Amino acid sequence: MSMNQTPSSERVHIGFFGKRNAGKSSVMNAVTGQDLAVVSEVKGTTTDPVYKSMELLPLGPVVMMDTPGIDDEGELGGLRVRKSYQVLNKTDTAVLVIDGINGVSEEDVRLMERIRKKNIPYIIAVNKKDKMKPEQEQKIKEALGAEDERILSVSAADGSGIAELKERIACLAQTEEPEKYIVRDLIEPSDLVVLVVPIDKAAPKGRLILPQQQTIRDVLEANAVSVVVKETELKGVLERLGEKPKLVITDSQAFRKVSQDTPADILLTSFSILFARYKGNLEAAVRGVTALDRLEDGDTILISEGCTHHRQCDDIGTVKIPRWIKEYTGKEIRFETTSGTEFPDELGKYKLVVHCGGCMLNEREMKYRLACAQDQGVPMTNYGILIAQTQGILKRSVQVFPEIAKLLE
Repeated sequence: MSMNQTPSSERVHIGFFGKRNAGKSSVMNAVTGQDLAVVSEVKGTTTDPVYKSMELLPLGPVVMMDTPGIDDEGELGGLRVRKSYQVLNKTDTAVLVIDGINGVSEEDVRLMERIRKKNIPYIIAVNKKDKMKPEQEQKIKEALGAEDERILSVSAADGSGIAELKERIACLAQTEEPEKYIVRDLIEPSDLVVLVVPIDKAAPKGRLILPQQQTIRDVLEANAVSVVVKETELKGVLERLGEKPKLVITDSQAFRKVSQDTPADILLTSFSILFARYKGNLEAAVRGVTALDRLEDGDTILISEGCTHHRQCDDIGTVKIPRWIKEYTGKEIRFETTSGTEFPDELGKYKLVVHCGGCMLNEREMKYRLACAQDQGVPMTNYGILIAQTQGILKRSVQVFPEIAKLLE
């Protein structure tokens, strides 16, 4: 990722949904003014979700998402439909595209109900306005039972209604939310913050990983000073600094050594813990990690990552975390893993879900995954909190958040 590119997780995610040949791809292309998705008269041209990061004025950085038809058929079609519904989990604003000639189907109604249930802001674009008759438009409105302002007739073919659709999408997506920070609210101008960044086989060549980049930026936004070191150099750097740093932030995998080398009077936490707070799930993750003490032989844990990457020989998700859990519990535990967009709908067989920091997932999808676990009574924690717990330093690593630290008293 370029250093001047807004991360996907920080962009507004706009999803286009509907039946095959309703014109989802055509409407999305018309809204953006670009040929982002392949358009064809053949049903089922979009076989997988299509994601495109771009600038969409007046919104700014967005991710446009085109999806397979929700009426696809057969075994393979069923998988495509499932993929479309998965996209809802990360959708900040939904555009339901209705075929204005064929009218409203049962699939359209079910999808609209799902969108409402998930409290996703949405608009209904009735496509093929250029071919519709007034009575068809009225019949569609009656069938949807939606408020007039949510329904807009458009034509991807001649562009009518597209400008208004774009404006409505922007209005839906521009809801004001409380400002959030990764670390900025924890430090003052001129404070010294030390970031511990291991450089090993898993580290991307020539760059820092996303949480490290974003944290450095947030430190700069606070007018504070960041010092970036490897874990092997931390002790010497702390001794040479002319003042005590306000905070040390480490990659979770180096927690043990960094804790040993950081004096007790210096606050210490991890990128993963900071991002758990940033994504709104820190308290739940701290409560969830206590499930480690209740595990029994034969229990199953799900380890889930929000991105896909090449597995190293000592991979954190498939090797290190299972090892640390077994060492901590002394139990024979079974492990299953998922990555990327794959996250099970049914979690009942798991005694614990251990999730990565979620830096590649937007806040909506991270909260969706947490809600899935909570609804099914399955505790969920994240990498950094679990590692801190297994290393015996969780209390110290959350001292920077007094209200969270009280949960461990």
